[in-house]
Order: sequence, then structure tokens, then C-alpha cells
Amino acid sequence: MSPRPRRRPRPAVTALLTASLAASLAASLALAPAVGAAAGGGPEGRQDGRQDGDRALRARLQELVDRPDGPPGAIAVLREDDQVRVIRAGTAEVGTRREPRAEDHMRLASAAKAFSGAVALRLVDCGLLGLDDTLAARLPALPADWGAVTLRQLLNHTSGLPDYSRAPAFGDLLNADPHHVFDSRRLLDFVADKPLEFTPGTRYQYSNSDNIAVALMAEAATGQRYEDLLASEVYRPLGLTRTSLPSGYRLPRPYLHGYDVEPPAPPQDVSTEYGASGSWASGGLVSTPADFNAFAAAWAGGPLIGDATRAQQRTFVDGASEPAGPGTNHAGLAIFEYTTRCGTVYGHTGNTPGYTQLGAGTADGRRSLTVSVTTQVNQSGAPDLLAHLRAVEEDFVCALLAP
Repeated sequence: MSPRPRRRPRPAVTALLTASLAASLAASLALAPAVGAAAGGGPEGRQDGRQDGDRALRARLQELVDRPDGPPGAIAVLREDDQVRVIRAGTAEVGTRREPRAEDHMRLASAAKAFSGAVALRLVDCGLLGLDDTLAARLPALPADWGAVTLRQLLNHTSGLPDYSRAPAFGDLLNADPHHVFDSRRLLDFVADKPLEFTPGTRYQYSNSDNIAVALMAEAATGQRYEDLLASEVYRPLGLTRTSLPSGYRLPRPYLHGYDVEPPAPPQDVSTEYGASGSWASGGLVSTPADFNAFAAAWAGGPLIGDATRAQQRTFVDGASEPAGPGTNHAGLAIFEYTTRCGTVYGHTGNTPGYTQLGAGTADGRRSLTVSVTTQVNQSGAPDLLAHLRAVEEDFVCALLAP
């Protein structure tokens, strides 16, 4: 889910058992002692032969920050088992010397779709949902024309649902009041009069509507609010204490300030430009680089879901995340396969005003990577910057996968 800052209009693009999760929880908690010291300008992770490599990685982030159209700040977290490295460049807030930190809050944008996917696949694991369950069976109040769409098709963006975030009425409300509080469970009403855009399952088309429907199916299957399912199925099992789904526009402190960058004008702070109720399960999550990294590991290959469900998750079709991640992209069930020159990782990206995200991990869940920058980067608004960012992300993947 990714509405736009008003200063620069662009096309709208958008923005998981108990015993088995103990190891994942321990791994996520291992991040805490490693992220309290300085990084980029000093040690924040282990001191060994990787120091030269970390300096090279920091230089790559600095190249992004130094571009006239680049993000004011950038931070990457790389983890191998309990060893954590934090690389950063730039500032957490323009006009200050405060560096980005792994405990700073930030908007996850469409990387939030991986979390709604995690809730859904956890419910599939325990038999409360099925990948072939249809909208007609689970959400009969939705348009009958959409009834044959399955949970699987929603998760891999082959549903054909029209994208509510592109509806003129939705855009009009945001333009009139960027802090407008939407009824998040009625977002699909903006396109309820629209037919499917293609026969479900016949092609890939990224749509913010898909993950709204996923969350609604999870609620229908359990009788619980999606926010409560996030807590019981994701946050608590993984020890994510700084991840939340707000309905308003404020961010918990401290936070990475996000900016609209349009040279030669100075960067415009858009951190709180939009509320989260209009993106909800599709892009409304707030987290930190540390929490996001712990989730990325578990979602890519940890014990978050069982082996049979994992095999379904990694059934891929042609399709890229939004924005495209490093290397060649293929779409699975709320996860993307990123095949780079150094190997393959699995994860999700996202972009929204002020923020662009990549979270990825290895198939065994032992290594994970997040890259977060504080401006919106996508193909429609900044194609050259996106190409640069993807190249930097691939370098970080290579560092993650190095022996």
C-alpha cells in the first residue's frame, strides 16, 4: 500500500507450534544485545574478518544516501544464527546527527503482506483455513462475482480482485484528509461494484485488495480480530515486542523519519503524512529493523509453519514484488523468491511515502537480511534510484550468503 505525498503526485502503487517455535524465539531475542552499540561508525555486531566487508557495505549504503534523490537514511541488519551485523548510513532525522538504529520504528509498507500471509498459513497449518477455501464460502457478503477466488490466489496475487487503493473515491478521501480514519474492514467496498479483472488463477497482478481479503478470511475462520491474530500467531511466538498495527498516523518513538525527496527542494518529512487505517493488512504495520529481521528469518525458513504448508508457500509463479527485489523475482504465497548472482533468498519488499523495505532470509531460516531506506522508491516514481537500490540489495544478499 503506498499513497503519495501531496507535493509530488504519482500513480498509486502499493505498499505463523509452540515447542518448535522456541528456537525461533531464542534467535530473535539474540538480536537484543547486539543492537545497542554504534554501527557504521563503530562496532554493532561481531568484530572479526568481516570488518572490511562491512565497511564496503556501508559505502554502498552511503552511495544511496549521497544521491541528490537518495534517502536521508539507510540501515541494514544481517543475521547468521546469533551473530548480528548492523550497517547504516545517513541520519534518522534530517537536521540532526542521530544515526538510524535497529530499535527505531518505521513503516513496513507492503512487507506487511508477509505478516497477513503468516497469519493465514498458520491457520492453514492447524486446519482452520484451507488454501482452496473460497471467498464465497468464507466471506459470502462480498460480491458474488468474486466468489470463486481462493485463499491461495489471494496470497500469490492471481485473484483478479480490483485494487481498492486505485479507486477514485479512495484517493479523493486521502487527498481531502490524509489522516482520514477508514473502516479497515470495509476497504473492499471501494471496488465492490467492480468485476474481477481476469479469471482467477490465470495470471499475476499485484493488488492491495488481496491481503485485505486474506485478513478478513482469517477473522471469519477464527472469530478473532486480525490485530489479535497478529499478536497470537506472529508477535508472541517470535518475541516481536516493537511491532504493531496502528489505526492512526502517529509513530512510536524513537522512529526513523521518512521523507519525500525531490531535488532541488529540501526533503519533506512525510513520516506521519498518512494514517495506517487505509492500508491495514495490506501495508499498515509499524516495526523496527530488529523485529523485521527476526520475522524475515522465520518467514523465509524457520519453524513458523509446517513442512507441508512451507512447500505450498514456495510454489512460485511469475511475478515481482512491489517494488521489485534483488535479482530475478517469483511470487509464492505472501513470499517472493529472489534469485541473485550469489544465491536465492525468500522474502518481501514494500514501499510507502517515506519508506522502502526489503526483508529476506535463507531457506533454512538461519540467515536473514533487512534493508530499510527512508524515502519511497519504486519503478513508477524513481526507476533509476530503484535500479541502484536493487543492486545494493543484491550486494547485501551476497554478503549474507558468503561463507
